[in-house]
Amino acid sequence: MTQKTFIQRLKLTDFRNYTQAGLVLDGRHVVLVGKNGAGKTNFMEAISLLSPGRGLRRAVLSDMPRIGATDSFTIFAAVEGMNGEADIGTGTETTEDGNLVRRLRINGSPAKSVDDLTDHLRILWLTPAMDGLFTGPSAERRRFLDRLVLSLDPAHGRRANDFERAMRSRNRLLSEGRFDPSWLSGIEQQMAALGVAMAAARREMLGLLAGLIEADRQTSPFPSAELSLTGFLDELGELPAFELEERYIEVLAQSRHRDAAAGRTLEGPHRADLTVRHIEKNMDAERCSTGEQKALLIGLILAHARLVATMTGFAPILLLDEIAAHLDEGRRAALFDRIDALGGQAFMTGTDVAMFSALGDRAQIVTVEDGSLDV
Repeated sequence: MTQKTFIQRLKLTDFRNYTQAGLVLDGRHVVLVGKNGAGKTNFMEAISLLSPGRGLRRAVLSDMPRIGATDSFTIFAAVEGMNGEADIGTGTETTEDGNLVRRLRINGSPAKSVDDLTDHLRILWLTPAMDGLFTGPSAERRRFLDRLVLSLDPAHGRRANDFERAMRSRNRLLSEGRFDPSWLSGIEQQMAALGVAMAAARREMLGLLAGLIEADRQTSPFPSAELSLTGFLDELGELPAFELEERYIEVLAQSRHRDAAAGRTLEGPHRADLTVRHIEKNMDAERCSTGEQKALLIGLILAHARLVATMTGFAPILLLDEIAAHLDEGRRAALFDRIDALGGQAFMTGTDVAMFSALGDRAQIVTVEDGSLDV
């Protein structure tokens, strides 16, 4: 049986447009209502920083402190998490050499890594900025897919970072004309091991999602997505990992001069692309209407949330920014029922509280106005 994780209390200090703001929550869903620019998305961003990474805006740390305040901000949350009750505090401080760094404390003690956050909460989000996912650059789709993988496999982020570092080292050697085979071979072996592991984790995620999507096709109010990964070792499912690593090592060795001329590595997991098709219409997602793309994305996020709940035994926290804006009344009600059936806590935003009437008493309504919160 899926267990619930939820935020009990949240306090922000000097974050975005919030000087001091706090909420005491009872475990129900939370609807943040207010005019555009009031701070609804800022509040959601603060919650997203209770997970590894740069949050739902992917902003740099220096953009997060409130204008006119010091360089630092703090976010504190008391949560009922995967390991029971926990206090999580994160924020920024300026080091002696003038660098702005992020700090994290869990239950009063410094955390070893931001990956420790996944021991307590799994947080997923959907924002209006993601509406162009299917028509935008492949880098955005890779980033989206990697966040899906990270929610179940925190080591995926470390593999990706290590691959990027190794690739930068290789690029630098090539740009300097240093074709030392011993140096390059060592780096390329590291890139191959990491790159194949990244690709395998991505494809495993897609396979798990495909199973859930297919099982839910007859009952889901949202269109079904067919997912595939192209552009790097497309024969992954046909060969064992060690053979794929050898093949990628060979590709890298043979492409050194070409990559040197291009100024970058042209083959690797950083060039892969996530492709999505609307199953019922048998149409590529990029060719679907804006409304159909939004519905596809919602269905995909809900399927992933179910997968996280199934694999971990704990329902994730959902951050759904402007989720109801382009849905008709019937589909909104179906969406809220689906969210509630996941068994977790969801935070939703909107400008009109009437759009959330189908939630009834399943949600707390919070009014947001110029950086203040009122329950």
